Amino acid sequence: MAPITNGRVIFNAVPQDFPIPGETTVYDTTQTIDLDKVPLNGGLLIKVLVLSVDPYMRGRLRAPEVKSYMPAFVLGKPLMGGGIGVVVRSEVAGVEAGSHVRGLLAHQEYVIAPNLAMLEIIERDPKLHWSVYIGPAGMIGETAYMGWREYSRAKKEEVAFVSTGAGGVGSMVIQIAKQDGLKVIASAGSDEKVRFMKEIGADVAFNYKTTDVREMLAKEGPIDIYWDNVGGSTLDAAMEFANNHSRFIECGQISGYNQGYQPMSNPSFIVSKSMSIHGFLVSNLRPKYSTAFRAEVWPKLVSGEFKFKEDVTHGLQRLGEVILAVQKGTNTGKAIVVVAEE
Repeated sequence: MAPITNGRVIFNAVPQDFPIPGETTVYDTTQTIDLDKVPLNGGLLIKVLVLSVDPYMRGRLRAPEVKSYMPAFVLGKPLMGGGIGVVVRSEVAGVEAGSHVRGLLAHQEYVIAPNLAMLEIIERDPKLHWSVYIGPAGMIGETAYMGWREYSRAKKEEVAFVSTGAGGVGSMVIQIAKQDGLKVIASAGSDEKVRFMKEIGADVAFNYKTTDVREMLAKEGPIDIYWDNVGGSTLDAAMEFANNHSRFIECGQISGYNQGYQPMSNPSFIVSKSMSIHGFLVSNLRPKYSTAFRAEVWPKLVSGEFKFKEDVTHGLQRLGEVILAVQKGTNTGKAIVVVAEE
């Protein structure tokens, strides 16, 4: 076979605030690949099918000297992230062509992986698309399920508040909390997202852009559990209207990712209300909860008991647009880029 274009998305420049498609990231078509002859050196040749675009990726679009819990993307090199691909050729014992792999993949059409160290073989239920396995049946669902099980200490009839409740993680948290018998208040940034949160069971759903968060929590709270995806003024409001011995689960603070973090307005609430605040990384919880997650969550996704929404974009060349949409919150549901069909 003659060499073909191997499109890829390159980290081109560190953004000052929001990432700019075509400047922060660039779709590059200068690389070619011969699928039959490219040396694998004992590894795998993978055709990338779907990629996950997640809020945390903004933190990797930084200069390398700025330290964080994940390494910075490398300038001039492709981005990396969660994805699923199909094996085209294999020199890894036990891995056959046609197998599907899930894990960290470079954001390009074809990837050579030296081994399975960052990947796992995965099979899907025919009722679910591959994209679900990098969404509610993947890291997104794991984050919601594992973080809630580890830190919520939920009791029936308590009140939970979930910010970004229409996103991939938040929508799963709403449904898990409802199954645990809680009253759920949820916020998002559009009326369409409010309708979706109500459809999946939120008792109170509101648009934080048109409804005052404090007024809503004063009316519907006080809250016992806050699942935080945004930080900033919403976190301040949740602290103000929290019960004594409330639990705050810090999953993300996207309000500060692009334009700087806002200090807590009244951190003394942590002391005066005997609050527990838990930050976490899902990778640290997987050893404890992976088996239970697959046993409990996957069947409910297949049956439709757990509902989800995907925001699907076709074409690797549009990945930069999707990164920006996720940072601005204009996507509805889990952001997915379909790179190729099988």
